[in-house]
Amino acid sequence: MGTTRVAFNVNEDLLRRVDRLVEERRFPDRNQVVQVALEEKIARLDRSRFLQEAAKLDPTEEKALAEEGLAGDVAEWPRY
Repeated sequence: MGTTRVAFNVNEDLLRRVDRLVEERRFPDRNQVVQVALEEKIARLDRSRFLQEAAKLDPTEEKALAEEGLAGDVAEWPRY
């Protein structure tokens, strides 16, 4: 996938911390630090949204739906 150049402002303390990661050779450059940080943050937000939606489900109803297909006779199940 291609990349696009982006400009944004960062406070000086955060930039020093980013530069320290590069100096410690934990990342090859600032771009990589920002890329990884953004990917990880967005992944956490996605998981958080998933968990929020899952929390809305009624466990009793979900269990009943899951077991609904198991209630029939095994002979009625399609052959795979």
